[in-house]
Amino acid sequence: MTPAQAAAAAQTAMAASIAKQKESIRAQAAAVSHKPTPDSAAFFTAPWVEAVPLPTAGAFAMAATSAAICDPMPAMDLDKLVTESAQRESVRADLIRAVIGEESAGRPCAVSVKGAQGLMQLMPSTADQFGVKDPFDPKQNVDAGTKLLKQLLDKYGGDLAKTLSAYNAGSVRVDVADGVPPIAETENYVADILSKLSAQ
Repeated sequence: MTPAQAAAAAQTAMAASIAKQKESIRAQAAAVSHKPTPDSAAFFTAPWVEAVPLPTAGAFAMAATSAAICDPMPAMDLDKLVTESAQRESVRADLIRAVIGEESAGRPCAVSVKGAQGLMQLMPSTADQFGVKDPFDPKQNVDAGTKLLKQLLDKYGGDLAKTLSAYNAGSVRVDVADGVPPIAETENYVADILSKLSAQ
């Protein structure tokens, strides 16, 4: 195969992959909103969806709503990304894994009703803060999510409850409450992850 043929083949494969991801995002948005979603020429354009009651709080509620949208990332591949990010940022690998499990159940195409995306459910502002070009790219997503965890761990002196609360509900709410804010979703989120960590 010539270099030109190889490049053409790679472009074809990339186009097919992008089309598949776009369809996955549209399907997930439709599953949440129970409304059909229009096609879009822009890859990152996804329809806004109205908030709907979720069947669970804390443990990745989207997984219960749209579990068939995409499969979880293979454990070996995810573990490699987590280990590398953990070493770079000096963050516990088990903490990163627990956050990913709670946020997306390991599904790289996950999109929440609030607009959070990917394995570690990055909000667009967080993705921008850490220079993420593609929030659905597992490596970029895990790297940025780990950097955010590191930032929060430093801010709260290693306090896991405050760090996880801020990851879920934002630092402002944690600072106002001087601890886990009295939000049921956040309380469940923190309890679930701390329980998983203590069980290891």
